[in-house]
Amino acid sequence: MCAHVIVAEDDEKQAELVRRYLEHEGHTVGVVGDGLAALAEVRHREPDLLVLDVMMPRADGLDVVRVLRAEHREVPVLMLTARSTEDDLLLGLDLGADDYMTKPYSPRELMARVRTLLRRSRRGPAAAGPVADRVLRVGTLAVDPDRHEVSVGDLTVECTPGEFRILAAMAAEPERVFTRQRLLEELHGFDRYVSFRTVDVHIMNLRKKIEPAPRRPVRLLTVFGVGYKLTDPARKASRASS
Repeated sequence: MCAHVIVAEDDEKQAELVRRYLEHEGHTVGVVGDGLAALAEVRHREPDLLVLDVMMPRADGLDVVRVLRAEHREVPVLMLTARSTEDDLLLGLDLGADDYMTKPYSPRELMARVRTLLRRSRRGPAAAGPVADRVLRVGTLAVDPDRHEVSVGDLTVECTPGEFRILAAMAAEPERVFTRQRLLEELHGFDRYVSFRTVDVHIMNLRKKIEPAPRRPVRLLTVFGVGYKLTDPARKASRASS
């Protein structure tokens, strides 16, 4: 699986190490040393993957992700950082990063994460199976895995990649209770320092986007002591009235 990868890292030794490992696996690699250069390269080259350091001059990695997602660019982003606090990690995921590794990291693990992101991003309708062949509907909520689109009624909902993967998994099996562990597996490959709090943050943000009253959810429900489930509020009301 050969791909074009951009490495945005201002530490020359780290950048060279990552470049060598990527090229060893057959990928073509472009290296830049600051955030603005990373944005320019993504816009010009449209890479298959961006390996992005958080702490960089001119624009940090979090700002780069924020701008790319605001421009609706779906390039997978693997963030590298020396920060290891949960708040920092959750902020990166919330902005739209696809995976996160803290330094120091194993180059072999980094390459495994790269393979996973590339494999996942290249899944087309045939490879992804029946979920991608149809729009998933739970009441007025519609999730289109092929087009990466979400809507509630006539309203289009913008989701980060992590939010979308959670919502698509739950929409494929409405009424099923998903544990936090199962939803974390849907996010696949996030750094070992990220806890189940990651899932809770995504759920909280999804409720703000798909619920009429996020503090009193009727679609994305908590099953106390177990996890979460996605349901059709109109169907639930119909059953209750009968």
